[in-house]
Amino acid sequence: MEPQLEHTVADGVATVVISNPAKRNAMTAAMWRALPGLLAELAADPAVRVLVLTGAGPTFCAGADISTLREPGDEQQALAVRAEEALAAFPKPALAAVRGYCVGGGSQLAAACDLRFAEEGSLFGITPAKLGIVYPASSTRRLVALVGPSAAKFLLFSAELVDTGRALRWGLVDEVLPAGELDKRVAEFARVLASRSLLTQEAAKDFAAGRTDREAHWAEQARGSGDTAEGVAAFLERRAPRFTYPG
Repeated sequence: MEPQLEHTVADGVATVVISNPAKRNAMTAAMWRALPGLLAELAADPAVRVLVLTGAGPTFCAGADISTLREPGDEQQALAVRAEEALAAFPKPALAAVRGYCVGGGSQLAAACDLRFAEEGSLFGITPAKLGIVYPASSTRRLVALVGPSAAKFLLFSAELVDTGRALRWGLVDEVLPAGELDKRVAEFARVLASRSLLTQEAAKDFAAGRTDREAHWAEQARGSGDTAEGVAAFLERRAPRFTYPG
């Protein structure tokens, strides 16, 4: 089977699967190139309210396909950064569902998601120090914002793999699930996210990312969306809200 990004959309949830089982779902240059376009397509789809990123089989992603590193190094890194930035900029909630190895470029992608749920026994590592590669500045800043400077330096300096216990303490993951329970929990939580106000979620992503130029935009969206009126009415009527943003 050719390495590829597979995707499905069901019940408001888009699931993107990194599929390259022969190489522990390592990302090829073609896969890095394909991801921004796929994310743009899903972002524009009104049927999509939540994104789940995962890997095929027992591994999330073992990083970049090392064989492609024979290509010019700057170009290989630029492809990964563009894909990572596209994922970080995805306007709707994005959740990484991690099992097995989440290493190198896999950790880049997981860190670019809003939340990360992992199965016990998963291993995380950022390994450019093993290859003499300078980790991208934007990726380093995102990692520091996520886990703090000390943990980021541990990962980047040592290239050692860390288990889910340490990843949870550091904030690299948000929940750790027993073996066999990851898919169920992710599906349940994705349904919860899909039922909430996308207006609230998109605005929160902007503000959490440090945007200071969007207050007026989101105030205008809130006035015109009807989500607030629907949310209050649903609460008072003791029923599930039917949010319509973006309508």
